Amino acid sequence: MEYPSKYIEKAVEEFSKLPGIGKKTALRLVLHFLGENEHFSESFANSITSLSNIQECPTCHMVSDLEGCTCGPEKKDRSILCVVDDLRDVLAIQSTNQYHGLFHVLGGVISPIDGITPDKLHIDSLVKRVTAKDSEIKEVLLALPSTMEGETTVFYIARKLKEQAVKISTIARGVPIGSELEYTDEVTLGRSIMERVAYNTAQ
Repeated sequence: MEYPSKYIEKAVEEFSKLPGIGKKTALRLVLHFLGENEHFSESFANSITSLSNIQECPTCHMVSDLEGCTCGPEKKDRSILCVVDDLRDVLAIQSTNQYHGLFHVLGGVISPIDGITPDKLHIDSLVKRVTAKDSEIKEVLLALPSTMEGETTVFYIARKLKEQAVKISTIARGVPIGSELEYTDEVTLGRSIMERVAYNTAQ
């Protein structure tokens, strides 16, 4: 496509680098910016630039506006630690309002084919956090993807912590509410059967 301006072309190229954004969508976004006032564009640009101020906590590896972080306010349940792949998983779990403990972000899952080995993840800091003398952690909840890589990572971490006096748990996996069995993949359906629970008939 030939663009009427080199600035538009450059902006389209940059927008199309974002996940799920193709050239056509990128062009629509750029034209939207052109149609807005200058303040809108400046505000957007400043919000992106300000991301460079974000810090990573050396303990939990979550992001913070401050250098370091308290790894959660005191009102949180400090006896349970939820281990996740990345920040998106933290936000997803927090949105349920069902979990009130601490988090630990691994920064990925073990995937040798992609060159992601245990030493490239925040697993050592996880072990140190659990085994620290002042640790209050009694349970480690492994909330990792239901993939081969995720399962490998769960197994690896469980082995690393097996000698510790902490409970190791994983999130329940099964058939989603409202779905038909014929459309459920074999792994999910099989796990649902293996991890079946007693049906409570009490009313």
